[in-house]
Amino acid sequence: MSVFLRSLFLACLVAGPLSSFAQVSSAGSVVASERVRAELVAHAPEGVAPGKPVWVGLQLAHQPGWHTYWKNSGDSGLPTTVQWKLPAGVTAGDIAWPVPKKIPVGTLANYGYEGTVLLPVPLTIAPDFKPSPFGGGDLEVKLQANWLVCKKECIPEEGEFALKLPLRSTTAMHAADFQAAFDANPKPVVQGTAGAIPDSVAKVTAKGIDVEVQGLPVALRGQHLEFFPETPEIVEPAGAWTQAWKGAVWTAHVPYSGQRSTTPGVLPVVLVQGDKGWRVDLKVAGTWPPAPVTATAVSPALQDALKANAAQQPATAPIGLAAALLGALLGGLILNLMPCVFPVLAIKVVGFAQHADDRRTHRIAGFAYTAGVVVSFLLLATVLLALRAGGEQLGWGFQLQSPAVVAALAALFTLIALNFAGVFEVGSMLPSSLASMEVKHPAGNAFLSGVLAVAIASPCTAPFMGASLGLAATLPAAQALLLFGVLGLGMALPYLAASLVPAVARLLPRPGAWMDVFRRLMAFPMFATVAWLVWVIGQQSGIDGAGALLVLLVALALLVWTLTLRGRARTLLGAASLAVLVAAAWGVGPLVVQPAQAATTARADGDWQPWSQSKVQQLVGAGQPVFVDFTAAWCVTCQVNKKTTLTHPQVLADLKQRNVALLRADWTRRDPAITSALSALGRNGVPVYVLYQQGKPPVVLSELLGVDEVRDAVRKL
Repeated sequence: MSVFLRSLFLACLVAGPLSSFAQVSSAGSVVASERVRAELVAHAPEGVAPGKPVWVGLQLAHQPGWHTYWKNSGDSGLPTTVQWKLPAGVTAGDIAWPVPKKIPVGTLANYGYEGTVLLPVPLTIAPDFKPSPFGGGDLEVKLQANWLVCKKECIPEEGEFALKLPLRSTTAMHAADFQAAFDANPKPVVQGTAGAIPDSVAKVTAKGIDVEVQGLPVALRGQHLEFFPETPEIVEPAGAWTQAWKGAVWTAHVPYSGQRSTTPGVLPVVLVQGDKGWRVDLKVAGTWPPAPVTATAVSPALQDALKANAAQQPATAPIGLAAALLGALLGGLILNLMPCVFPVLAIKVVGFAQHADDRRTHRIAGFAYTAGVVVSFLLLATVLLALRAGGEQLGWGFQLQSPAVVAALAALFTLIALNFAGVFEVGSMLPSSLASMEVKHPAGNAFLSGVLAVAIASPCTAPFMGASLGLAATLPAAQALLLFGVLGLGMALPYLAASLVPAVARLLPRPGAWMDVFRRLMAFPMFATVAWLVWVIGQQSGIDGAGALLVLLVALALLVWTLTLRGRARTLLGAASLAVLVAAAWGVGPLVVQPAQAATTARADGDWQPWSQSKVQQLVGAGQPVFVDFTAAWCVTCQVNKKTTLTHPQVLADLKQRNVALLRADWTRRDPAITSALSALGRNGVPVYVLYQQGKPPVVLSELLGVDEVRDAVRKL
């Protein structure tokens, strides 16, 4: 690589790994998917003013068969969350949760909503509230909401909403919806009034929880009530429980879940009859938990849940440091055979060809390349360990989770390809003093080619690397850096050995005119790498991001070409092309790093469904085996496995015959949940392929996935 390319690449390397992950999307009052239509609605029947009732709410209209969750989701799932952005003088209260329904899922049970539900939130207008002079006389409400929608599969969704409420007029278009939500909000149970009504209690016993509720309406006596605790992990949602009326007192015996180790003083619960509900705070009596949970005391539903939790534990015990170092060395060696490293092979081959009869240059280049690889591994490892120590959920390959880094690498490879193709030469673009540095210091090129090899190849893990990288995250910093250094040495070892063995040099043809043709031919693997990186941007930032990157690359190529001209044409066209590049970067550059609009919610991919931890637990708990593909668009090995082994007819037939659920965990963009799941498996990068089965530890397959390996693992289910 030239001195010009070195400067650009080092700037990308320094700035890229620490780039933030842009969160840009347009906001309206409605966000719709194939599963849920979500809308931000408002209700201000007396206008927006201090002391007046002002309500906003998230209305979720579910497609048939889909549901979202209550504040306590039950055995699995997650409640809907809301974050408000309001002007000064306006505050939001808590969600006034309507009564939920019990939704059975196999041997488990969830608490949630089907059909259409409105989650209302009260707004308080302070006396000193002053509308913004730029708001047009309206109160602007902004909302960031997240919800998990489930059917047979669970899909996390989110949306950004914005709504303006007029200050001088009423807002009552959704009055009926809000009234229905108010009616479905649990009413407080009258208790402890002047000693006439005793307190309602929850008595913890060795066999469960005995509930006594006082003060319920007379009309409910003799009716069957549903029982919903607001605090999770207290009772077993799917467990068998009994209820009875003793005069005016409603009693029940509910199974204790055994998952909570602290003693709550109060247990808030909601009792439901039909579409009406009553809320009561039960005073807890007794020790929590009542007794150690034994195998004989656990119900079948809880046993399934515990097995599902056990299935999330690492498949193997942690390996020792010596074994990890050996695995890192072997993994680094094998990394040279992984598809991830193919883009750098062209640069290596050109370097060998240019110095086929220069033994001294070969040796220097070998040592410099090794130093570049090892130093780069240590630098990435240092950044990774420092960020993880600061609380960031990051894994190996984190640098390519940033669209800014991917775009910078695409620009770098475009320049390399143009240089190989003969569009420009260093001597024609830089002062002679700088251009001569490339000749005087060839080791610099070899060093930076090692840096580039790590930037492109390191995100994927090779056989033997996975366990070593997983252990590195738990080791002291010095031992972890030693492990990463050995990994880099393993990757550089073949090139170093080749540069030191004379027999390799004798196998290469003599330099000649053929080298110019060969160098130009090698431009096409570089262009292919650019195409791959543009595709990665498309996965991260959508079709608009990929298109924006292509515009920037064309503008960059135009600038490079104009710099090869002479005289006045170079000055005029160079200035114009630079202006075009700056304008393109200003106008469409932000599209490159924004999240893909279509990727704000996870989508199904054929038979594959989006991964979530709760989904794995739910399926395994119901007795269905699960195969998880931890993958990323920037992992070439992942894509090779996806297009070969994972689409092989025999593999798909075996998976279907065993009723294996297929989940895909896409790590293309930063996802702390996936990072945590990989860490639980003792892994720190992708690809990772795991088979989960009820009552058994997960089976982690190899990174270079073979048809026979998958079929053998599936047949053992």
